[in-house]
Amino acid sequence: MEQRISLVTLGVADLPRARAFYERLGWRGQEVEQTVFFQAGGSALVLWDRAKLAADAGVDDPGGGGFGGMTLAQNVRSRAEVDEVMAAAAAAGAGVTRPARETFYGGYAGCFADPDGHVWEIAWNPGFPLAPDGTLTVPDFGATG
Repeated sequence: MEQRISLVTLGVADLPRARAFYERLGWRGQEVEQTVFFQAGGSALVLWDRAKLAADAGVDDPGGGGFGGMTLAQNVRSRAEVDEVMAAAAAAGAGVTRPARETFYGGYAGCFADPDGHVWEIAWNPGFPLAPDGTLTVPDFGATG
């Protein structure tokens, strides 16, 4: 299996509401057959009805409440940009789950939840510099094994 992710699909309770939220963040999507696609660098973020996504994946989704065991992350270029994105998310209707603050790794990050509870971390990490196009490359930590 190649080491890459092509799409991240979020199960949502109300597709128009979810699309409107991401568009208030400045993202631009295309809707095809009740599915919204956002180009996200070299991959895509997809919004789809939560029940349909669960059925398609062959899993039960009893209510979908609580933490889903995953966060999405966007690394940005500065502490100031973390604050800007967090403010934009709050203005768009996100629930701030952790205000931006210094991190244990010497960076700066905060977290918010979209209207369906999907958690996003917005982070500036000096150990993960971004290319001009926003591409993140995991550094060589020199670890073996």
